[in-house]
This record gives sequence, structure tokens and C-alpha cells, in this order.
Amino acid sequence: MKIIAVGMNYALHNQELGHRQENKEPVIFMKPDSAILKDGKPFFLPDFSNEVHYETEVVVRICRLGKHIAPRFAHRYYDAVTVGIDFTARDLQRRFREAGNPWELCKGFDNSAAIGTFVPLEQVGGDVQRLDFHLDIDGQTVQRGCTADMLFRVDDIIAYVSRFMTLKIGDLLFTGTPVGVGPVSIGQHLQGYLGDEKLLDFHIR
Repeated sequence: MKIIAVGMNYALHNQELGHRQENKEPVIFMKPDSAILKDGKPFFLPDFSNEVHYETEVVVRICRLGKHIAPRFAHRYYDAVTVGIDFTARDLQRRFREAGNPWELCKGFDNSAAIGTFVPLEQVGGDVQRLDFHLDIDGQTVQRGCTADMLFRVDDIIAYVSRFMTLKIGDLLFTGTPVGVGPVSIGQHLQGYLGDEKLLDFHIR
């Protein structure tokens, strides 16, 4: 199982991080399977970063083996969705970018890919490009988005990625985060929602 993630897929989030260029293709990065955090287990702040940010995203689960998938057929290759958190060591990311180095370490560390309970796409409306989602921290909404605002649609991302690598059953696609990212701290309670349905619930330790 592999975790495929999309960076800079919401215009307002790009602005908040200072990215002004317009990407012609999806920005893709990977996380190892050791990044998965699930079943409501707590996220422990790592000792190598002083600025870990939450990035709330819709996560799509791949359900078929596929390679060179046409965009018009891509909807056949996923069957379930959830809310996830792409934890990012922001201080490391800035340092790596300033040096012109790869930044996988700031994204792919252990437990940096929190995922909630997967539900059938039909259960949340059936259209992956019309999903409202949000994150609450300690009962207050801190980030809100809608997949309709994506710069690159899920089906186009799947088609693009499948040109380079075979998609396998159980692979996860983190589809990008909207505006409103921020730091987490010990003791916080994070809850992620698709619409009104709570799918993600855990604490920061």
C-alpha cells in the first residue's frame, strides 16, 4: 500500500503559503505506509520539529488495479472516502525548500498521515467533487473546504499519477488541503468531518 498526496491543490491555500506560480500539472509527493495513523490513536509530536501543522484533506481509497487510466474511467478506481490530516513539519519544509532539497522528510515521518473511517462515496452524496469537509480543534472549526474548489480534480489526478506508477487496491490518495492550515499542540482534540458526519477523532500528545 502506498500513500499518494497532492500539494498546492487549492488556490487560497497556495496564497497563504506564498506560492504565486500556477502549476500546469498536479504536484505529487509520497508518504510511506509507516506514516499511517488510524483507529483514533493519538498523534505524538515529533522531537525534530517545533512547528507541526495540520492540513485537512479528503482521502480517496483506490479499489482497482490500474495503469494509464483515462480520466473518463478514473471514477471506477475508487470506492470510499474519508477525512485525513497531512501533518507537515513546517519548519523543516521551509529549511529544505530554501536549500533546494527534497522535502519528503517533513511530510513522510511516522504517523504523519492520519485517516478517519472510510465510508462509501454514495453515503456522502456520490460526487467526489462536491464534498464539504472541515476540521474542529477543541470544538472550534479551524479549517473548512469543498472539493469543488480543487485546482486538479480527483479523476484527473488519478489519470496523471497512473501514467507513472501502477495504482493498487488499498492505495490512498490525499487530495490536497484548503486554506486555514495551522500548528498543533499537546492536548488538542482533533475531529474531522465530511459534511455533518464525523469520521476522524483523535488527540495530540
